[in-house]
Amino acid sequence: MNEEISIIIDTAKEQMESAVAHLEKEFRNIRAGKASPSMLGSVMVDYYGSQTPLSQVANVNTPDARTISVQPWEKNMLQEIEKAIMIANLGFNPMNNGEVIIINVPPLTEERRRDLAKQAKAAAEHDKVSIRNARKEANNEIKKVDASDDEKKNAEVDVQDLTNSFIKKIDELLVDKEKEIMTV
Repeated sequence: MNEEISIIIDTAKEQMESAVAHLEKEFRNIRAGKASPSMLGSVMVDYYGSQTPLSQVANVNTPDARTISVQPWEKNMLQEIEKAIMIANLGFNPMNNGEVIIINVPPLTEERRRDLAKQAKAAAEHDKVSIRNARKEANNEIKKVDASDDEKKNAEVDVQDLTNSFIKKIDELLVDKEKEIMTV
């Protein structure tokens, strides 16, 4: 196979892999009822004037399936962390006992589960679009390459096979996530 075409296909594959990785990250942020430290992954704390991820200023644990505990490395950060969790608008009500912030993760209502499933579907669809865009880009680049028509056709078939496999992977991730969300 033409080396230029190989590079184009490899680039498309990397873009598709990054779309799947992005989706996996998105799914980690969609909570499915069980407490997990990643639920607070998006929380940014004002740490001496700069926005810092919560994980860099505190230890985040889950002592049980319904509780998240946040132990700051510096006691004077308790109020800032509590405020940051409220600002993040995750639907949590943090309780500060003077040493640790305790968050009780409420069980999800049926309506909230459906909303989260919709959110998961939207995220999956967004990343499918990214994959299709990578395919379109690759096919456009292949057309510009100085190669035989057969080589170009074979390359386009390879890109389509890649696209199909990554779309299938996204569909599988979505089915798993929906099952996790809807399981009470």
